[in-house]
Amino acid sequence: MEIFKNLPGVDKLLCLPEIQEMTDKHNETLVKYAIRKTLSNVRTKALKENKVPPLNEIIESIYSKIQKITSKSLRNVMNATGVVVHTNLGRAPFSDDIIAEVSEILKGYSNLEFDLQKGERGSRNSHVTQLLTYLTGAEDVLVVNNNAAALMLMLRTFAKDKEVIVSRGELIEIGGSFRLPDIMAASDCKMVEVGTTNKTKIRDYENAITAKTALLFKAHTSNYIIQGFTHETKLQELVALGKKKKIPVIYDMGSGLLRKTSVEVFKNEPDVSKTIKTGVDIVSFSGDKLLGGPQAGIIAGKKEYISILKKEPMVRALRVGKTTLAFMEAALSYYLDDKILTKKNTIFRMMSKKPDKIKINAELLKNELKNQGIESTIVEGQGQCGGGALPGEVIESFAVRIDGDFQSNKKKSEFAEKLYFGLLHHKTPVVGILRKGDIYFDLLTVPTGQIEKLAEIIKDVNNKIIKK
Repeated sequence: MEIFKNLPGVDKLLCLPEIQEMTDKHNETLVKYAIRKTLSNVRTKALKENKVPPLNEIIESIYSKIQKITSKSLRNVMNATGVVVHTNLGRAPFSDDIIAEVSEILKGYSNLEFDLQKGERGSRNSHVTQLLTYLTGAEDVLVVNNNAAALMLMLRTFAKDKEVIVSRGELIEIGGSFRLPDIMAASDCKMVEVGTTNKTKIRDYENAITAKTALLFKAHTSNYIIQGFTHETKLQELVALGKKKKIPVIYDMGSGLLRKTSVEVFKNEPDVSKTIKTGVDIVSFSGDKLLGGPQAGIIAGKKEYISILKKEPMVRALRVGKTTLAFMEAALSYYLDDKILTKKNTIFRMMSKKPDKIKINAELLKNELKNQGIESTIVEGQGQCGGGALPGEVIESFAVRIDGDFQSNKKKSEFAEKLYFGLLHHKTPVVGILRKGDIYFDLLTVPTGQIEKLAEIIKDVNNKIIKK
């Protein structure tokens, strides 16, 4: 086509000095790949706009493509949002202590599937079983790669082509459009809804039981609250009905608080240990939320059911690797001592922060910013647990708001937005809070050791905005 006559080919581009510099730094195969991808994009765009971009733009696009491939996408991010278990920022962060412990295991070989006592092949499931059964009080446990996988495994194993009864008020949706009804359908179960959004009674479950009923299902509404004229069927009632009708009861706890601790904010959150004592048949929960470990789905309950799950062929596809098990074992070991737990478990350490200590850190940031020539104001924060836990629960915190000499609210909001996105694009990204034309940094989730660095980054981005 006429518009492509001036478009350089791969060979011509490879001869350009700018491209040769890229070839010297990277291998030629990578550079050729970037060139071909860029030219393909240029042709597609040219057909729509009826023009080819200048050569310098094509070269920049090639360079940009190489940078995207060679630069690490997963990066360390500074969390100044006040959301402790931030799903988009990797959920439970790991402490230096747990990293140090696990690194020793991961440096070389390990006894992942080797029984050192017997000198023969062992099971990877054995490494955390003793700890988990002790901490939860369950007869047996199984660890898979996440809680959604745990749900699918349980539903397909015990209720494939059969009915599962669940309350309408517990048809949960979590981040990423994960919906319980979709999981039920994907597991080849027939979901039977009972009760209403705000009220479900035990007789609703009992009246819905048929010869095809395979499971009674309860989900912890960990990321929303139904208030007002409500009634929720208690787990103990469901367990009693299950025993009476000889139907297994499954409880999806989601957030996974392992047991009650000295952390005050968790006092009303259901914990796995207490839940197991109700006599429920199977419980599932996440490993990277309130537990403070790696991504995993933990299934705990009666041995008769867990042993069936362990024999399912699907378990092979859902099993976890040595990295997950090493982090899980270390995280679980902290629960043996409350003092160690609040010190080494980052989630519990943050959630245990006293407001006066957070305010001191806010003052430190304010002073550091002032030293950098940036004015700011300390305001009350609205910290949250996050990770689909403690909905509606605001954690007392303090935040620092960036101030300035602005001529109008519009200019102020434009600056705040530029600062917010500038911080995201920094080599050490910072995620703050952009709200109603202001930018805030909540100190609940910023360790004391990061405050000086945070102020330097804010100044760096601020200066770039001013220069433009």
